[in-house]
Amino acid sequence: MIETDVTFSVNGERVRLAVEPRRTLADALREDCGLTGTHLGCEHGVCGACTVIVDGEPARACLMFAVQADGSSVTTVEGLQGTDGELHPLQEAFVAHHGLQCGFCTPGMLMSALHLLDTTPDADRETIREEMSGNICRCTGYQGIVDAIEAAGRELTGHAEEAEPAE
Repeated sequence: MIETDVTFSVNGERVRLAVEPRRTLADALREDCGLTGTHLGCEHGVCGACTVIVDGEPARACLMFAVQADGSSVTTVEGLQGTDGELHPLQEAFVAHHGLQCGFCTPGMLMSALHLLDTTPDADRETIREEMSGNICRCTGYQGIVDAIEAAGRELTGHAEEAEPAE
């Protein structure tokens, strides 16, 4: 078995791993780094459960090889929580607005939503739906997810006091 050394940052901590070139980033994160929040659903890049942020962009960790992350900065769902254990506003919004049920898709949803709000903090409901269309949820019907992302956007932009729009 041939292994390659890779070094990258995960949630702000530098890691060095020896991996087979065919090892996916998802497997390296889950098995080598112990970060099991990155879920494996379809393993074809369709469902979005494995979404992480790599160098500021969402990536399907099931489709990316760990060697491709060499020198990169990776953020997983575990990286959302504050150093004091406080939940990120997105996580709080998902709880408050019932944006999760079984929770399987939630890590990927949160990471996709994080990228969306980082790039478009005042995204409207149509934009949220469009941007989140690459993530599949079999439980919620998406209404709570859209509500949560919209509420988190208001919180992050300082407009939390605005009334929630009726749909």
